[in-house]
Amino acid sequence: MRKLVIPLVALGAIAVATPRILKRAFAPPVRSVDSDPADYDLAGVDVWIDGPKGKRLHGWWIPVDRRAPAVIVLHGWGGNSADMLPIGRGLTDSGFHVLFLDARKHGLSDDEDFMSMPRFTEDLRTAISMVAKRDNVTRIGVIGHSVGAAATIYAASLDDRIDAVVAVAPFAHAEEMMRKNFPFPAPLTWALLTVVERMIGHDYDDFAPRNRIGDVTAPVMLMHGDADEVIPVHDSLELHERLPGSDLVIVPGGGHADFEPFRPFFPTVDGFLKQHLHPLQSVAP
Repeated sequence: MRKLVIPLVALGAIAVATPRILKRAFAPPVRSVDSDPADYDLAGVDVWIDGPKGKRLHGWWIPVDRRAPAVIVLHGWGGNSADMLPIGRGLTDSGFHVLFLDARKHGLSDDEDFMSMPRFTEDLRTAISMVAKRDNVTRIGVIGHSVGAAATIYAASLDDRIDAVVAVAPFAHAEEMMRKNFPFPAPLTWALLTVVERMIGHDYDDFAPRNRIGDVTAPVMLMHGDADEVIPVHDSLELHERLPGSDLVIVPGGGHADFEPFRPFFPTVDGFLKQHLHPLQSVAP
């Protein structure tokens, strides 16, 4: 009886827990912004974007000197735009404007009560609206990592302004990913995921990349490390199967957060974007 009572008590505690406690428990880790574009010999300027709910989004805008496509780069959970700066030189050398974006509650962007993959998507689409208004931008590509990668797929299923997608280490389904990583007994995990779903305000199935990727009409490249212990490579393999014609790059020895094994594949990403965004066809202003 005791083995049954304890989980039931815990379930009840979760059910009545205040939203503030849950939001604090699921807040992304706070990490300092420890580099900027100048550290990578990139001429970037700070930009501030009016985001959802009156929040300001921070980004680094790195332009090229002509009308050209723009690539928006979105980090993962608990990361920030500085994490993604190593890919910047290849993108600008390939002829792209680049926007490195901080999602709400990350980097230098405004704080928020909580974040979720749908909110990453809202921030990305807000940045797309800003970039699309620039006279020197011809087309738009997006690159995302982890939760940011899932957000790029979700956004592309909703927004035809996205002309190319590179998703690095995306999950196939948020609920399944969290279930695998939660160190709780099954009944507690079920209750917790139910409360979180209600807090997010979206059904997990509705924004799951496995259910959305078939609606993406833009070209998609999926990239994943075969040693990723956070989101297994199987997720990208599944997404690739669900979107015939998508590109798939498996990085030997690649984990989840360390980009070093991915460096040899940066030119592959640049080549994919050049193929579909056509920067060389752009003209001087």
